[in-house]
Amino acid sequence: MKNRVKMGDLSNQKYTLDEALDAVGFGKFQGLVLVYAGLGSFSEAMEMMILSFVGPAVNAQWALSSSQESLLTSAVFAGMLLGAYSWGLISDNYGRRKAILGSTILTCGAGLLSTFSPNYTSLMIFRCLVGIGLGGGPVFLCWFLEFVPASNRGKWMVVHSIFWTLGTIFEAALAWIVMPRLSWRWLLAVSSLPSMTLLLSYYLVPESPRYLCTKGRFSDAHRILEKMAVTNEAKLPTGMLVSDNTTEADEESSSSSHKPLLSSATKEVLNLKSTFSSFFVLFSPKLIKTTFLLWVLFFGNSFLYYGIILLTSELSGGRSKCRSATLLLENHQDDSLYIDVFITSLAELPGILLCAIIVDRMGRKLSLIFLLVVASFFLFPLVSHQAVISTTTFLFGARMCAIGSFTVACIYCPELYPTSVRTTGTGVASAVGRIGGMICPLVAVGLVSGCHVEEAIILFEAVIAVSIVCVVFFPFETKGCELSDNVAAFDPKHNIFVR
Repeated sequence: MKNRVKMGDLSNQKYTLDEALDAVGFGKFQGLVLVYAGLGSFSEAMEMMILSFVGPAVNAQWALSSSQESLLTSAVFAGMLLGAYSWGLISDNYGRRKAILGSTILTCGAGLLSTFSPNYTSLMIFRCLVGIGLGGGPVFLCWFLEFVPASNRGKWMVVHSIFWTLGTIFEAALAWIVMPRLSWRWLLAVSSLPSMTLLLSYYLVPESPRYLCTKGRFSDAHRILEKMAVTNEAKLPTGMLVSDNTTEADEESSSSSHKPLLSSATKEVLNLKSTFSSFFVLFSPKLIKTTFLLWVLFFGNSFLYYGIILLTSELSGGRSKCRSATLLLENHQDDSLYIDVFITSLAELPGILLCAIIVDRMGRKLSLIFLLVVASFFLFPLVSHQAVISTTTFLFGARMCAIGSFTVACIYCPELYPTSVRTTGTGVASAVGRIGGMICPLVAVGLVSGCHVEEAIILFEAVIAVSIVCVVFFPFETKGCELSDNVAAFDPKHNIFVR
């Protein structure tokens, strides 16, 4: 009789996904997920950094104008803008694995095809397709975070960002080796190898158990959690895996058999309306100020970060052409280009370290202001002609602060929004940032290519100034504050969140 009671009690025990993740902890399984997701970020960084080298090389071979050279970069950002929305939609409706597979196939395929581009138009089309594939980068990050216990998410987000920095450094070193000996086509081909590795190892990728739970596929989620527990040498909680709103889900499923087929279509319409309503909530009286300030901040950070990357290659080659009567020889690039880009890429490591040190000590707002001000100090001397060593040093410092500012902004943005609209607000702000990266080569780099270096630096300084003003006007600091769950409980007039 006692055994029967115990068995009955056991059958009634339940646990949620968060409880399961806390029980298995962060172990070998999540480590493998981190490596795969990190390789996706590594590949994205390489494909972005390649623009610093391919543009000047293609310009020399096909005699492009400065506008045509800049369009190659803008085409990638335009593709990423489209891809960021598309892959997110696919991920939420059809699963993380399918979105990862689709974006990886497109990035790898278009990357390889671009090596055989017969002319400028085909190259721009292929690089735009690569950009659409790279737009799936946020899917890799979300997929990884959904395997991590809540207590460890912040720390591992910083760790994941290191893969991007390693990708930029590796691409700079690769270009230094490949470009002087072979050609830009070989660099494109070799740079597509990480995405090819992702494709070949795709069969190892598990679906996100959190996604499976949202779709009611608890048995599939439980099987993945069991594999996670075995790999981590841990144990799952006793009982049955359920969601936090199991009761509501069960009531809906039990009554669905008595409803006509039209109810499913009506439910889809309601879900669609809910998606659009979350977007319009960003413009409610309590959030509209934060929304527009974040848009300007992300636009400015993206414009500054990618501008410094492209500025490095332009100052290494373009400035000498502007200040000398002798043009550079075709298909020839001084080793200083690769040295400068490689050294400035290394700046991201201390930049991320600096961000990790100050963000929880100084707070988000002061950290952003500090990093942006220091970046402006490093850029300002470039208004006048500088020696090679001085130019590299100033660009090193500017990029260090730019990546730090970008990282703090990515941490600050989700904290500024209530949970009910957090992902929508962060996604839209990131998309606006892509626009900044898309416009940057057309404006700033176009000025440098046209021998207007001073004007380009002044433009960067103006963008930094506007970004600093936006940070000053943010309604509150999120350091040490609890996050609000809904807009109704959100108080933008005080430096606190209320519940």
